Amino acid sequence: MEQTSKVILGLRGSKSFTISERHRIIQELLSSRCKKVEIWKKYTGKDEEHGILLKWMRQLGYSTELSTRRFTFGENISLMAQKQPPTTKTEESFEILQLKKRIYELENQLKDAEMKAIAFSTMVDIAEKEFKIPIRKKLNTKPLKK
Repeated sequence: MEQTSKVILGLRGSKSFTISERHRIIQELLSSRCKKVEIWKKYTGKDEEHGILLKWMRQLGYSTELSTRRFTFGENISLMAQKQPPTTKTEESFEILQLKKRIYELENQLKDAEMKAIAFSTMVDIAEKEFKIPIRKKLNTKPLKK
């Protein structure tokens, strides 16, 4: 009985707990709705626990997932708000495929525009030779004054 009151008063360090006491502390953490820091302060009197309870849980074979703890409705909502919606690979790959398709279409449009420019240039060259008239504007010419 005296040992329990000594633990609750918080007069012990983290290394002085026996394995059975560690089990009891971890079980209290899992069964209660208290935070790790609150449990740690209750047993040691220190404000920071530096992941020792999680380390004990791993050493003693307890599950460290959040789903093993009981949460109230408000706590669940706050946890859900902190998580960002996961982006699936299918959504990302679909977006990437759409972008690649758009790039392919733009490249084809560029090739068509280049071919049209070449065709126009050769058509003007042929017309100038056949009709022996200048069609292209000469560079550095001044406009006619009327």
